[in-house]
Amino acid sequence: MNEHTDPPVNITSARVSHSDDLRRRQLRYLFSMGLRTVCFVLAIVTTGPLRWALVAGAVFLPYIAVVLANATDRRTSAGPPSFPIDDAPLLETGPARDTHSGKV
Repeated sequence: MNEHTDPPVNITSARVSHSDDLRRRQLRYLFSMGLRTVCFVLAIVTTGPLRWALVAGAVFLPYIAVVLANATDRRTSAGPPSFPIDDAPLLETGPARDTHSGKV
């Protein structure tokens, strides 16, 4: 009987599909740029300190939008599970070989 000793794969450890991840990042970018547009329009019609806060938002939101758009889903595992060192196969050494003559 052949026992399968690998742990079962947990479906929640699967990565988010590329298309879902891309769609989520696009929506974050569009939301940030929409907020920037609102800041820009409100900066034109307001006065005082609020105007300068809105101008700062309109200036810095593109940077934040790009950083958020480039952030991928990092909540998943980076790769297959690693094996404990005790389970690793040991390398055996052979007899010493004379490198000049090729004899054992």
